[in-house]
Amino acid sequence: MSDPFNGLRELYQEVIFDHNRNPRNFKALDCATHSADGHNPLCGDQLTVYVCMSDEGVVEDLSFIGHGCAISKASASLMTEACKGKTRAEVEALFGNVHAMLTTEHPDCDLGKLEVLSGVKEFPARVKCASLAWHTLHNAINQSEEVAKTE
Repeated sequence: MSDPFNGLRELYQEVIFDHNRNPRNFKALDCATHSADGHNPLCGDQLTVYVCMSDEGVVEDLSFIGHGCAISKASASLMTEACKGKTRAEVEALFGNVHAMLTTEHPDCDLGKLEVLSGVKEFPARVKCASLAWHTLHNAINQSEEVAKTE
């Protein structure tokens, strides 16, 4: 009997591979009002997140630069797409839901394309790769001077 989830897993893997090979919003932003650095020393992932935030607290543009494993880059790429146009509060809520999905349970909300990262939970060492960009964005929008780390 075939595994009914095999096709879904393959689709998830393809989305992650696509975002790794062709990361969206992979650039520094001249308009950045907020930025932060992130580092995962266990995997070697390093990135900088740039945020152009309006005076009203809306993420008008978002990008990242850096290097890392496929999961780290894909997560950062997906994050930039998901958070553009959201308020600071909406980004923080999304951060909490993604973190819950990666570490404990499936959140009560629909995370759309971000759900491709849910399979990472089965590999605890990779959770740090998938969450690095999110911790870095959290630091950026809160104007923390600390380097985000997932160790």
